[in-house]
Amino acid sequence: MAFLTAEYLSKIAPWASELTAAERERAARGTIEKSFSKGDYICHQGDRMNYWCGVASGIIKVGTISTAGKAVTFTGVPTSGWVGEGSILKDEIRQYDIVAVRDSRVALMQKTTFDWLFENSVGFNRFLVRQLNERLGQFIATVGYDRMFDARARVARALGWLFNPVLYPGVGTYLDISQEDLGLICGLSRQAANKGLKELEEEGFLTMERNGIRVINLDGLTSYGEE
Repeated sequence: MAFLTAEYLSKIAPWASELTAAERERAARGTIEKSFSKGDYICHQGDRMNYWCGVASGIIKVGTISTAGKAVTFTGVPTSGWVGEGSILKDEIRQYDIVAVRDSRVALMQKTTFDWLFENSVGFNRFLVRQLNERLGQFIATVGYDRMFDARARVARALGWLFNPVLYPGVGTYLDISQEDLGLICGLSRQAANKGLKELEEEGFLTMERNGIRVINLDGLTSYGEE
């Protein structure tokens, strides 16, 4: 597989705009792209995967299987999102599975390239600080709404994170995602996700289109369920 060009990397990685031209070239020379079909594992929990993952197209999810056999999803990652920087920085095995929710193209940056950017690029480090800070807020919020909120609010909050402009600046206001796929990300059945979406549509937060969801009130979804 060929490495990416700097021009193509700039299209699929919003953070590339924060690099110098030389840094973008170095980043592209250490990044490949692979296609994964729906349900394919990009990595398994316990793997030593020496790549940082970015979604060029499609949606992937990060999760695990509990000792009781229950599937637990930590987050969904749509187009323009990057995930796994913590494992690369700590040089540890993966603590989770990464699975393609739908047919997806995933960019894979070599650890050596990631480490070089971390050691040499001010722009890349600024991005990492924002990314890690936002991700921490996401996981804290997820623990809270999983414990406190009903299915409708869980759908709302999950959508709010999927459209998060800091983590996923390339998403915009429309996401090509099925109710089944959203249910997988929320940890709900397709029926429960569908019911939640219909109720949120009736409340004016979103519209369900033929192949996806268009957000009308992102702030409302992000704070849904708060009094």
